Amino acid sequence: MALETHPFDIAEHLDAEEFMKAAFEEGDPAFIARCLGIVARARGMTKLARDVGMSRAALYKAFSGEGNPKFATILKGMKALGLELTPVLVKAGDAA
Repeated sequence: MALETHPFDIAEHLDAEEFMKAAFEEGDPAFIARCLGIVARARGMTKLARDVGMSRAALYKAFSGEGNPKFATILKGMKALGLELTPVLVKAGDAA
């Protein structure tokens, strides 16, 4: 009997809030954008595109990790996904 395998897609098993917290902890803008793209795919890129007023293709590019999305695009995307960006004061010894 042959072993049947299926591609693993993290978007199907995603806690978006924890996933995005971890992405922001990395501090790499391209990684954050790519992770936001994964969350968007999990929630439905078509609906997100409609909610933010952009094409699906533009969102895929912006959230691919290869593009350089405007900060406004990041904020619109996060808001449409039910996420928000909240500043937190870092401890004195932890600031870069």
